[in-house]
Amino acid sequence: MTKADIVNEISKSTGIDKQTVLASVESFMNIVKGSLAENENVYLRGFGSFIVKKRAQKTARNISKNTTIIIPEHNIPSFKPAKTFLNEVK
Repeated sequence: MTKADIVNEISKSTGIDKQTVLASVESFMNIVKGSLAENENVYLRGFGSFIVKKRAQKTARNISKNTTIIIPEHNIPSFKPAKTFLNEVK
């Protein structure tokens, strides 16, 4: 399902025009991205949590040059579904 499909489904079920729904969906995604960029988790009860995970520093190998490089610690976004969400999908 794409973002356009989501907008169409919301528009059909609520009767709100597609432009307004698209603006709402875009705004939601921008707020989630902004919060995660500021290391703030987003919790949606009954759906799941968008969280920031910290990856530790590690040593990797460049096989072509046969050298080691150090990858510094960094943050990555992650999604953890709620238990009710998991039960519906199963």
